[in-house]
Amino acid sequence: MPKTAARPRKGTRGKGETFDESYYGRYYHDRKTRVHGPAEIARLCTAVTSLLDWWGFNVESVLDVGAGVGLWRDWFKVNRPAVAYRSTEVSAYACKEYGHEQKDITAWRDDEAYDLVVCQGVLPYLDDEGCAKALDNLAAMTAGFLYLEAITARDVKEVVDDHKTDVAIWPRKGSFYKKRLSKHFDEVGCGLWCKKDAPVLFYELERPG
Repeated sequence: MPKTAARPRKGTRGKGETFDESYYGRYYHDRKTRVHGPAEIARLCTAVTSLLDWWGFNVESVLDVGAGVGLWRDWFKVNRPAVAYRSTEVSAYACKEYGHEQKDITAWRDDEAYDLVVCQGVLPYLDDEGCAKALDNLAAMTAGFLYLEAITARDVKEVVDDHKTDVAIWPRKGSFYKKRLSKHFDEVGCGLWCKKDAPVLFYELERPG
């Protein structure tokens, strides 16, 4: 939905201290002000995993960074129960309420790599230095595919509805993300990035460029 107002506010959140009950109530639970609910995320999960199935990539492990209220986890529990799923959040409230591990992606890097890493709506809250570190950590923990959603300055101006989207973010250009992601990944499209050394073959027209 095109938007017409609201100037984003840089750096007003950090380290999860404001991601409290009211935040999750507004952006996740209230049907009038949330962007996505269980039905929408279920369609997204189905789309992502179906594409990986199409490319013959077997997903046995998933890391969800910034898991929110656990909508991806809920979908995997029902539809792919054999998949080893791990969820993290920086918010102490979300970890206690929804059962995630408390981790700061700007500083945390697991020794294990996961077949699919999900990072939805996290990176725009980080300043440039923190975001760059987070991208490197995400890449190090990705064995196959990364699904990334991060709204950009263009999205804030032209795409998102600021009544349903928190625009208290760092509104960076998309090129900031793509430059750093391209060191580790090949862009597939629709938010999917494939690790350069992943054992996946694509048709020529399945990828940009």
